[in-house]
Formats: sequence, C-alpha cells, structure tokens
Amino acid sequence: MRVLKFGGTSVGTAESIYNVRDIIQSVQGPRMIVLSAMSGVTNYLVTITEMIKNGDQGEIQALSNELKTKHIDLLEKLITNPATNKSVRTGLNNLFKEFDSLLLHEYSENNTNRILTFGETLLTYIFSEYLSSFQINNTLLDAKRFMYVGNLENPDTSKIANRIAPLLHKAESDMIYITQGFVRIDKFNRVSTLKRGGSDYTATILGAALNADEVQIWTDIDGFHNNDPRYVEDTHPLANLTFEEAAELAYFGAKILHPQTISPVIDKNIPIYLKNTFTPSLQGTKISSEINGSGLKAISAKDGITAIKIKSNRMLMAHGFLKKIFEIFDNLETAIDMITTSEIAISLTIDDTKNLDQILNQLQEYGDITVEMDHSIICIVGEGLIKDPNTFKLFEILNEIPVRMISYGGSFNNVSLLVATENKVSALKALHKNLFLQKEKEFVPTH
Repeated sequence: MRVLKFGGTSVGTAESIYNVRDIIQSVQGPRMIVLSAMSGVTNYLVTITEMIKNGDQGEIQALSNELKTKHIDLLEKLITNPATNKSVRTGLNNLFKEFDSLLLHEYSENNTNRILTFGETLLTYIFSEYLSSFQINNTLLDAKRFMYVGNLENPDTSKIANRIAPLLHKAESDMIYITQGFVRIDKFNRVSTLKRGGSDYTATILGAALNADEVQIWTDIDGFHNNDPRYVEDTHPLANLTFEEAAELAYFGAKILHPQTISPVIDKNIPIYLKNTFTPSLQGTKISSEINGSGLKAISAKDGITAIKIKSNRMLMAHGFLKKIFEIFDNLETAIDMITTSEIAISLTIDDTKNLDQILNQLQEYGDITVEMDHSIICIVGEGLIKDPNTFKLFEILNEIPVRMISYGGSFNNVSLLVATENKVSALKALHKNLFLQKEKEFVPTH
C-alpha cells in the first residue's frame, strides 16, 4: 500500500486534476488517495461559519452559491460525457442539499466542524466519479467511518486500522481508494478536524494504520527548501532529511508540512516523499531514518510568537518554582516553544495566545511579568548541528540584528533564535548568505 496525499492547489483546477490522475496511474499496487478541499474552499467555509454565528443569512446564501458554482464548473470540465455528467450532477446536487441543511442549523462547534469538512466531501466525490469516467476502478471511502482520532497529539492508529480493514478489498491488489483529508471523529464521537493543513497528518496516520510502504505528499513546491523561498532568493530543495530534521522544520514554520505529520510514521520507519504535482519528474525530498550527511541543512521561521518574562528575586531558584510555572501553561493547554533561565528570571515563548490573559493573571503571583508580542522563532536545523563549525558563526552573522532569546543544546539537531518579526526577513537573508551561499562559493572549482 502507498498513501498519496494531494493538497488544495493540486486539486484546485481541472488542469491540475489531470496531473493528479496521471500521477496516481503511474504508481503500482494498492493506493490510498487522500485529498484536500479545492484551494480556497476551506476559507469560504470558515467565512460561512462566522456568518452563521452572526446571523448573516443573505451573505451565507451568496457564498454558498459561489461554492456550488465552483464545484459545478469543475465537474463540467472534468466529465464531458452528457449521460455521465447528468448522473454525477444529480449526486452532487444531493450533497448540496445536505450542505444547505447544515447552513440552517444554529451555530455550534459540532455544526461548524461539519461545514468546515464539507469541501473534502465535495471534491472526493467529484474526483472519484472523474476517475470512474475513465474506467479507472476506485472506491470512495468516508473518512468519518474510520478516522477516529481522540487525541490529536497521539492518534491511536491501531483503532483506525481495525475500522478501515473491513472497507478494503483484499482480493484487488491494484485498487485505488479515495478518502478525505482533514476530517476526524473526536473522543466524543463528533465530527471534528485535524486543524489547518491536517490532510498531511491524515496521510501519515493512515500510512501507519495501513503499514504502508511509503507516504507521498504532493503539493505545489518541489520538496523542503533550505530556506524560505518566499523571502530568500537562491534557495534549493533538499534531497534527504531525517525524521527529526523534518519534524523540527515543520514545527518551526516550514509551511510545506503540517507540524505533526512526521510523528505517526517514525516508529514504523515509513518514509515520506514530498513531491511537486506540477513537476512530478523532480526528485523532491525523502524523509526517513537515513542519515545523509551531517551539519547545517535548512532554516525555517515561525511567526506569531509571544515572549513572556517572569522576574523573581525571591523564588526562581526555590524548589518547585519551575514546576508551578509550567503547571499554569499545562492547565490552560498552552504549549511552550522556547525557554531560557537566569538566576532571577525565566523567559519563554508561546504561539497560542487564546488563554494569554488567564496565564498572565496566574503568573502575577510569582514575580514581575513582561510580555513582548510580534516575534518570530528562526530554527536552524541539521543532523549533529552543534558540531558544525558554522554554527558558531551565528552571532557574528546576526551582530546587527537584536536576538531576544537563543535555545542551544536542547537538541543536537536544532538551534533556535527569537527575533522581532520585523527583523525576521533580514535575519533569514543574512543567515542564508553566510551559511549557505558563502559555503557554496568555497567549493566552486577555480580555473
């Protein structure tokens, strides 16, 4: 079994879906195809749920009509045979009726999640029928029948394996299965989501549940780059990353991968391949347990970081002080990204400010609190990075950029720096120029 996930841009137009069909047909053996909603559709759905909350019925209907037109237009381009088109159009209209009924419900978290996951429902139906119109045998599976993920951080893949097994055709060795990314059933048996970008996570959860040979994640980027190509010129894709390197880069801002994607497949040693739907012949990035060289490999940046400093002459070194601080964040379900301590103060960062007011209220008891918002964590990653002599150049490179915090030594593969977001791009460019481009120049042969 191979699991292939295609993101929103990969299924955003009829032309890109032609590419997806060709890619799927080029793979041998049984395939599990995980699809996102069409690009832009989830944004539509988020807006609709906000309008339901505010009671804007007129606007809801207008957006709903745009959404329907988008999918009908796709169907018209994909399936041109009149009889087949009419049959599929009937099925699509039935799904639209189900969607319309959700729009009439009062606002609730459960109804919101049903609406947010409907983009995947619409797209997978159209795609399955499109393949069938080319006599490509496939089975459409409803993820709500097997994607039971009660714990987002630690999904029970054996439970999913038991639920999906009866739905698979054991006798057909080349069967194509199609299912929805992003959707899950939570511990209360309600429809929920794996959060934004969660289709990647769906793919690796299913990969682990099915003991797949590999997971392929197809996007509009040709693999992990050694820096963020949105801000930095002359970046290049990396042929290989270890699970640990990729996990660090994803968590600290590399947009190509959902932060939790790596975790389900590590123990089963299932490789992940990141490939570009629009240039499938390119190598892309292989993520596995294989170590291909050590030292500096890549840089990523994570925005929306808030730094909190707790200064306490009295209590910092007292037994149990740090435990009490961490319990506040734990009880309010807020993860800490970075942490540094001195004799009288502790500084830490968070990227989720939903419960910030409550956190600050409870921290007041332990000292003077300072809060700094609009920061970014820059993550520098590579196997055995702290042994790379280039690592020690960091402060020399960034001598004109104020560094608020540094995390060094917690991992052999990662050094993290906290800077004001206004300085992020300058820092990324300076690091790239001095750590990558300078190094490449050193190896250019002279004539």
